[in-house]
Amino acid sequence: MSLGSGFSAHLCRVCADICKACGDECAKHDMEHCQACAEACRKCAGACEQMATAA
Repeated sequence: MSLGSGFSAHLCRVCADICKACGDECAKHDMEHCQACAEACRKCAGACEQMATAA
């Protein structure tokens, strides 16, 4: 991103998609560590989306 790559936004969106998919899968399970993982993945997805918009 710091070098202005034309792929930065795309990579950030792919990261967001992966994090969202992980969060969705973890959210299906009732265990506390799975719910914590789901929340962390959702936060990561949000941060990646913000970076994609900024790129």
